[in-house]
Amino acid sequence: MLRDVDTVQVMATGTLIFLIIGGIGVGVLTLALLGSGVLHLGQPDVDGPVSLEAVAGFTGAFGFGGAIVNEMLGGRTPGMIAAAVAGGALAAVPTAWLAARLSRAARNMRTDATPTRDHLAGAIGLVVTPIPGNGYGEVRVHLAGQPVKLNARADRPIPVGTRIFVVEALSETSVHVETY
Repeated sequence: MLRDVDTVQVMATGTLIFLIIGGIGVGVLTLALLGSGVLHLGQPDVDGPVSLEAVAGFTGAFGFGGAIVNEMLGGRTPGMIAAAVAGGALAAVPTAWLAARLSRAARNMRTDATPTRDHLAGAIGLVVTPIPGNGYGEVRVHLAGQPVKLNARADRPIPVGTRIFVVEALSETSVHVETY
């Protein structure tokens, strides 16, 4: 099968360069978002006036925005490539601002305090393994909205399925309970 040369479109070199720049920006953004939290790359407190996420967002949007504009204009002359650069910059500035805002919001997000053994007292739950009079059984209580299974002691034997409340936390994983 023969192809007509006139019907085959060839991607402009400028578009390819813009796409490579955009891909690099996405790669750096991925490392910035995952690397600082998961891989512990770099010092998280050293951010400077411009964050790595903002630079990566700018680079990615510049590359992809420039590629779109370059393809729309046909990007074969230096003037058209300059217009593509301007279009890429126009897309990159708000993207960098948004990336900086979102990454800052994620880093500074307030969270609830981590539950400790002091939060166990007063919790209500069920016996899941019988509690003998002189040993440990198991109970399931809800702590901070999550079910938690704990070793449990009681002053008297308590059968499976009995509702209980925690009187005292003996350790991080064991409690003293009474029937509810």
